Amino acid sequence: MPSIAVLVPCYNEETAIPKVIADFRRVLPGAKIYVYDNNSRDRTVEVAKAAGAIVRSEPLQGKGNVVRRMFADIEADIYVLVDGDDTYDASSAPKMIQALTDNSLDMVNGARVTSIEKAYRPGHRFGNWMLTTMVARVFGNRISDMLSGYRVMSRRYVKSFPALSAGFETETELTVHALELRMPIAEIATPYKDRPEGSISKLSTFKDGFRILWTIIVLIKEERPMQFFLLLALFFAIISGALIVPIIVHFIRTGLVPRLPTAVLSMGLMILAFLSLTCGLVLDTVTRGRREMKRMRYLNIPAVQNAEGRDQGSGGGGQE
Repeated sequence: MPSIAVLVPCYNEETAIPKVIADFRRVLPGAKIYVYDNNSRDRTVEVAKAAGAIVRSEPLQGKGNVVRRMFADIEADIYVLVDGDDTYDASSAPKMIQALTDNSLDMVNGARVTSIEKAYRPGHRFGNWMLTTMVARVFGNRISDMLSGYRVMSRRYVKSFPALSAGFETETELTVHALELRMPIAEIATPYKDRPEGSISKLSTFKDGFRILWTIIVLIKEERPMQFFLLLALFFAIISGALIVPIIVHFIRTGLVPRLPTAVLSMGLMILAFLSLTCGLVLDTVTRGRREMKRMRYLNIPAVQNAEGRDQGSGGGGQE
């Protein structure tokens, strides 16, 4: 039987965490529940211990830092990552785990479904749609709720995940990691509800939204350098062409170059365009080699096995 670890990052969740622990213990009686406290100023640690969870701490502030620590410390075959705010449905976990093992998957994403406006505010809903669409256009349209905090992952996924982000943008990194290595993944709709009374959200619609947007731009630059620098080269080339065309027309008519500074600027922009294109070509080769190394690291980790001990993965990436 594969071992299961429930990972719960927490920051000031003393109101919600006891129910989260109780709910997951009920639906996953054989799982170990780990609560990682992230410098909480309330009684999160005490109430989590009293509820029976294994409680540890991560002093570096930010969800991404907590996820990095959890993935490094905890050994299991299957990992269930869920927020400690009691907004996700614990009863969906067995179904997500079943999908992971039965279909040889590496990640099952819990897509949030709710009619409660307070639970999933319009600003968050629009931002999630916009950012998810951006990622889908570049890396593949296989996830509809990229920013969900509820995921079930295999050991080979967790132990090959680089975990470079510090804050809430870690969800973007989790999604792009699976898409970039073309891992077999799935998405299951799961109920989403409002926080319990007395629990306060730590999300900032604009601040965290811009951080996630910046993370997406950085990931595009690092994982799709050819496309990124090609767009940059086209930008410089178009501006250069717009500046130089009137000068060329005037030179053909009169034989004079009256706006020399503009001509020099145009030439400089065209040089930048060719430099950007060169950077894209070089970095694309480097990225391909780095992607191959990540893929080999991923394949070196055994796949999840079901209750009968039958290997549930033949190398990952069989479904795209």
